[in-house]
Amino acid sequence: MSPRERILQEIREKGPIPFSRYMELCLYDPELGYYSRNVEQFGKAGDFYTSSDVHAVFGRLLARQFEEMWRVLGSPEAINIIELGPGRGLFARDVLDWSEKKFAQFFAALHYSLVERSAVLKQRLRGTLESAFSRGKTCIRDFPNNANDDIPVIIFANEFFDALPVAVLSSQGELRIAEDGGRFNETWAPASQEQLRFLDQYAVHPEEGERIEAPLIAQKYMAQVAASVRRGFIVVIDYGYTRDELLAGRHRGTLMAYRQHSASANPYEAPGEQDITAHVNFTALAAAAEQNGMQVWPLLTQSQLLLGIGEQNEFADAFEECRLPQERAKVALQLKHLLTPAGLGETFHVLLASKGLDSEKVSTLSGLGFGRSRPESHDIGNVR
Repeated sequence: MSPRERILQEIREKGPIPFSRYMELCLYDPELGYYSRNVEQFGKAGDFYTSSDVHAVFGRLLARQFEEMWRVLGSPEAINIIELGPGRGLFARDVLDWSEKKFAQFFAALHYSLVERSAVLKQRLRGTLESAFSRGKTCIRDFPNNANDDIPVIIFANEFFDALPVAVLSSQGELRIAEDGGRFNETWAPASQEQLRFLDQYAVHPEEGERIEAPLIAQKYMAQVAASVRRGFIVVIDYGYTRDELLAGRHRGTLMAYRQHSASANPYEAPGEQDITAHVNFTALAAAAEQNGMQVWPLLTQSQLLLGIGEQNEFADAFEECRLPQERAKVALQLKHLLTPAGLGETFHVLLASKGLDSEKVSTLSGLGFGRSRPESHDIGNVR
């Protein structure tokens, strides 16, 4: 059975399904979903790049920030880093390797948990992080609950929330997927009260002919994650928007599909064989974190975060292994791709939240310093 046949079977059995269910089946069906396939989704051979595919400096700089967070927490004897959607494990490997090399005390305290439900990706993680598994420094979990509440935690999510299923709403109601002669057909049903409340609080009501995503699943997931934190941090890096930007007419209708590094607005073209994403609503995520006891800091760009971390040592983390001028030139280009507006630097935003910590101590984090001292940083706005 193909992914398309699997979805059509459910439609025949249950009637038209919400778009969020269609997206869930396309991406996460245990046997036929996109992330369950035994093929490469990431990097040059796959369908899209993440920052960890560009250069190890991304993980190295975040390792430096995580070590600072550990010190803000009082340098405890144990700390958990929990990564949501770790992909192939490149980021985790870079963080662990650099921490062991540069921050021995932090590394001794560190345990790294990987939250992944795809059996195929779990197997890849065990291969990428074979040494860490053998030494007991890492494990795989299905949900980011902190096993021991007395141990502080850093929960990290890079390009995770954009791949969670979304509802799609228009002036006609909620998008449903029906069948017409073996083909997918769009229909509409009345929006739920929960969806309408979401638009009222965190988004906008779609105008005639317009579609707006309502990422309720992402908001609920963030609420669960924030509630699980007793003391520590959440760091979310993703592309997205605030409610203020929606009100200004930007980022409306962001649903996209990615296949072999080509973008398409058609999510029905190759179900199970293409990634489907929607921009993250940072106002909704921030509200979910705040409602569960987190202090949310001003939204940053990835550029501001990484420049704040790296400017103190002039990005020595990137160039340490370079021996020849051409090696430095190549790394400089990769670093530029991570930092500049033409690359990923302004595309991705960073939500940082803390709980159980003194605000003044948290404010000293280098990643917050660059954005705070420059006018380009902006508040998340309209958080309720």
